[in-house]
Amino acid sequence: MAGLDVDGLERWLRIYAASVAEHQEELTSLDAAIGDADHGANMHRGMAAVVDGLAATPPADPAALFKQTGMVLIRTVGGTSGPLYGTLFLRMASAVGGETTLGPETFAKALRAGVEGLVARGKTELGDKTLYDALGPALDALDASLGDGEPLRAALRAASRAADAGRDATTPMTARKGRASYLGERSVGHQDPGATSAALLVAAAASATDEAAAEGA
Repeated sequence: MAGLDVDGLERWLRIYAASVAEHQEELTSLDAAIGDADHGANMHRGMAAVVDGLAATPPADPAALFKQTGMVLIRTVGGTSGPLYGTLFLRMASAVGGETTLGPETFAKALRAGVEGLVARGKTELGDKTLYDALGPALDALDASLGDGEPLRAALRAASRAADAGRDATTPMTARKGRASYLGERSVGHQDPGATSAALLVAAAASATDEAAAEGA
């Protein structure tokens, strides 16, 4: 696969929206244990609004798509998740400039810029029991796979596996950020809802490239 154009990126977001809807109750249940019990509902509302926006105002290029997505998420997703996910996509918009198709390295660079923006806004690091615990390993796996000459499709699958492993690794952690941090040691034993929705985001990117490859076969 040469890269992702606007259609491919829209496919990613639509798959993610469907996955969030499917896992809404799980995300809410996880958040009920260590947060406000609203992560599933908030993310579902936000991604539904993103999909509606794509239909109402089709973006002209990847930068416009990422900017539109980021602004919608900031406006519609409550709590800290809206600003964090919104920042991710806004930083991706800035990173891609006027590109019409994102090659593997450009996509990886943009995603890293987005995650770095998220980290700066949330002042988080690995081990804090946040969505970065899924996204950080995913970025490293993506870069490593592309560096080994793997195509984007295979690299995103590797990134998704790393994100899932990072998500699972949050269970024994003590939360150091967000509302979950108020629980201290009582947050141990609970999978982080943000890391869970972040792993779904990476999995959706892998699914989008798999679908595109199947259609092109």
